[in-house]
Amino acid sequence: MSGMSLDLMMFFLFLAGLFYFGLRKSKKVASEEGYLLADRNTSLFSLTATLVMTELNTATLLAFSSLGYLAGGWAMRLPCIFLIGLLFYALTVAKKWKEFDRTSVASFFSERYGKGIGIFASIALLLGMVGFSAAYVQSIYLLFTPIFPNLSPWLLSGVLVATVLVLVVRGGLISIIRTDVFTFLIAIVFFPLMAYFSYRSSFGEATLSENPQLVLPFKFVLSLIVLTMFTYILAPWYGQKIFAARSKKVAYLSVIFSAVIVFLLYGMGVMTTWFFRENGGVAPSSEQALPFAISATLPVGLRGLGYGILFAASATTLTGVWSAMSSLVIGDFFSNSENKGPRRGVTLTILFALTSFFLANLLVDKVFDKLILANIPVAALSFALLGGFYWKKASSAGAYVSMIVGWGWALFCYFYYGVEGGYIWYWAMGGIPAVFITGALSSILFPNKSIVYYY
Repeated sequence: MSGMSLDLMMFFLFLAGLFYFGLRKSKKVASEEGYLLADRNTSLFSLTATLVMTELNTATLLAFSSLGYLAGGWAMRLPCIFLIGLLFYALTVAKKWKEFDRTSVASFFSERYGKGIGIFASIALLLGMVGFSAAYVQSIYLLFTPIFPNLSPWLLSGVLVATVLVLVVRGGLISIIRTDVFTFLIAIVFFPLMAYFSYRSSFGEATLSENPQLVLPFKFVLSLIVLTMFTYILAPWYGQKIFAARSKKVAYLSVIFSAVIVFLLYGMGVMTTWFFRENGGVAPSSEQALPFAISATLPVGLRGLGYGILFAASATTLTGVWSAMSSLVIGDFFSNSENKGPRRGVTLTILFALTSFFLANLLVDKVFDKLILANIPVAALSFALLGGFYWKKASSAGAYVSMIVGWGWALFCYFYYGVEGGYIWYWAMGGIPAVFITGALSSILFPNKSIVYYY
């Protein structure tokens, strides 16, 4: 058997396992509660596994590993973004979200501040998730271009999106969690092997990385840490899975465990491309460094498994976002409907899959830039969320003003400074404090007549 044949066999065997766990018993999911929230009975291990695989997406992995290829060991600072961001999530909102325990995180804003702000929050979170999902589709396409170089972007990404959709469209969150557990068990073994074989590889004379501090300034990493801290607390795909937890303790511990595991797995991705270039490996572009390192350094058979795992990492993240979008729309706009079956969730999931497919091919070029940009609608809600949970004086006026200031400042920084001018630094370090200061002052000056809060 040739090396390519063995790789393809391993890839399709892994894919078969993924389909088996995703589709198994999916026809038994007969309620909307089961489809969207897995009956709110997810165990600690399953929740940890699905949170890890939700965060371990190919878009971020390709972006981090591309900077590992360019900046070497300096890029090992990047995984700290999610270690700190997710630990902040665990400490501030994990138990709070489980106490709230609705269908969507956006429902919190309607209940705490009124329907008007709830609609604003829902639209902002939907816009953010549309941007994220389009970037994830583009990352899957980039992952498979070395294998199918002659296929057009539309055709290849279309086949990949359709494959992902089949995995979960019938079983909803229950199918997502099952495929996440399956992929997680294999990924925690594969990623160390991937870094090890890259470390042991040799392609002749070593190639030097570019100046790491120019490629990846420290203030860029710091700004991403701040943004992650104050956007992930609002992430609907995290909130939906926290609602699916068996208890508050399960929700809290699973986020802590996932923070550490995500940090380690992303770190191994960075090390893979760092070792690959230091050992003389060359990729046609930094964003393709990881798939080329996998092709060049892993043994036959393991390469096919590697592509399967990376596909699954993208698939489970993408389906998690689609499911969260469906949950948000149903929870915030159709909650009074008498329809309690899974049909609405299925229809919305298909609709959001098509939306992300078209936007990925029409608008997304640089994956990492678009991932960061998609955070703009979300970060502005951070005062309204934390104030709503922890400060009973947080008012509707404070929520409105803080959102407007957050969106306005982010857009100003993006258009005035631009990507090359480091707008992220000015946005994060100026925008987040401004959101909280203006929100607090407006709440004091224009208090609510009645207060609803969650402790």
